[in-house]
Amino acid sequence: MANQPRRDLLKGAAATALLVLITTRSAQAAKLLAVRLWPGPDYTRVTLEHDEPLKFSHFMLRDEPPLRLVVDLQGIALTNELKELVGKIDANDPYIARVRIGQYRRDVVRLVIELKGDVTPQVYQVPPVGPYRYRLLFDLYPTNPADPLMALIQSSTAPREPPPEPSEADGGKSTQQPPQAGAAQPSLQTQQAAGLPQQPASAGNPQTQPTTAVTSPPAVSARQQSPAVVQRLVTIAIDPGHGGEDPGATGRRGTHEKAVTLAVARHLAELISKEPNMRVLLTRDGDYFVPLPVRVTKAQQVHADLFVSIHADAWVRSDARGSTVFALSEHGATSAAAAALARHENESDLIGGVNLAKYDPRVRSVALDLLTEDQISHSLRFGGAVLRELERVNQLHHVRVEQAGFAVLKAPDIPSILVETAFISNPDEELRLRDEAYQEQLAQAIFAGIRRYFERNPPPTRNPVG
Repeated sequence: MANQPRRDLLKGAAATALLVLITTRSAQAAKLLAVRLWPGPDYTRVTLEHDEPLKFSHFMLRDEPPLRLVVDLQGIALTNELKELVGKIDANDPYIARVRIGQYRRDVVRLVIELKGDVTPQVYQVPPVGPYRYRLLFDLYPTNPADPLMALIQSSTAPREPPPEPSEADGGKSTQQPPQAGAAQPSLQTQQAAGLPQQPASAGNPQTQPTTAVTSPPAVSARQQSPAVVQRLVTIAIDPGHGGEDPGATGRRGTHEKAVTLAVARHLAELISKEPNMRVLLTRDGDYFVPLPVRVTKAQQVHADLFVSIHADAWVRSDARGSTVFALSEHGATSAAAAALARHENESDLIGGVNLAKYDPRVRSVALDLLTEDQISHSLRFGGAVLRELERVNQLHHVRVEQAGFAVLKAPDIPSILVETAFISNPDEELRLRDEAYQEQLAQAIFAGIRRYFERNPPPTRNPVG
C-alpha cells in the first residue's frame, strides 16, 4: 500500500498530460490552407480551405446599414492568410463592400462582411475532394435576382460590343493554390496565372485511332456558309464547362480547361450575337462556378432553342487526340469511355462545391423519363452537324456522336450537346488550345454547325423576330 500514493500521483500526471494534449489538439483543430474569392454576377463566393473540419455559426445584421453577414469560426487562429481576405475585395464586386476580421474571443475569429445590397447567404462546409481539403464556403446570392429572360432581352437590344478578353482578373485570388502538375510554364493569356493541380483525367478512348489527319486546319468562316433558314428569333445557350473552384482538366503546361472553355465560348457568343435573328446566353461569363442543374435551369429560363456545353478532353495517355461530340443517352452510354467521361463531368459539382441542401432532389436529378425521344433525336442531329464542321479544323476522335448520361444535357425540352474540343492532355493539342486563333476556329466551326442544323431543322414557330 506504500506505493499507492505514487500510483495516484502517476495517474494524476498522466491525466493532466492527456488533458493538455487534448486541449492543444483542440486549439490546433484546424489549420487554414488557403483563402479564395470568386466574384460573379450570379453570386460571390468566399472559400476558406482548411485541413480539418471547422465549427462555425453565422447570422445577418439588418438593424442599420450597411447590411452585414457575421461568421464566427471556432478553434482557428487569426493568421496572416486570413487577414489577406480584406485586401482581396475588389471595388467592382457586385455584393461585397468590405470585410473586417478580428479575434472575437480567445478561440473564435469573427468575420464581418459588409454588403452592397440584400443577399441570401449560404454558409456551408464540404468534405475533401480532388485536390482540396475541407472547404467552408460563403455563397452570397442576391435576395431579388434579376430576371434572366429580361436581362437577355435587354442585352440583345443594347448596342453590341466585342466580349471582354479573359484575363487574370477572371480568376479567383488565392493566397495558396494546390501544387500544379507538370512543369511550370507561363499560362495562356486567357487564364488565371496560378495553376491548379492535375485533375482526374476525363475519360476518352485512347485506343480509337483518328479518322482524319489535318496538319494545318483551315479557318472556317461563318460567312462562307449559306444563310441559315431561320424564321424567328432563336436563343442559343452556351455553357463554358467548369469554372471557379473547379478548374477542369489541366494540361502539362498548366493550361486550365476552364480558361479554354470560356475563351472559346466568348468567341462563339460574339459570332452568334452578330446574327440579326439569334441571341445568346452564356451560363457563365467569368471565372466562377455554376452548379450543373443551374446551367440547365438558366437555359430553360430563357427558352433556349439549343444548348452547347464546351469542354476540353483529357486522358491518362498523352497521345489521345481529336474532337468528340456527345449527346444524352436514354438507355446507357455508347461506350465505356463515354460512360466514364460522363461520370467524371457529373462530379464537377463536388469539385466546384455545391450546397446540396439548396437543391430539391427532383431538381438535382432530372428524371430520364422526362427526356423525350424527340429531344434526343434532335440532339443527335445537332451534334452531327457540329461534328461535320469540327472535322474541318481538327481530326475527330470519334466519327459519330457519342452518347452518355451527362447531367448538363438533361433539359427535356432543349436539344443539347457537349463538345470536347480537343485533348488538353495532349501536348500538341494543348498548345493549339492556348492559341487564340485556334480558339476562334473552334468557335467558327461550332457556329457553322448551329447554322447547318437550323438549315435542316427550322425551329418551331414562336418568338417571332420583331
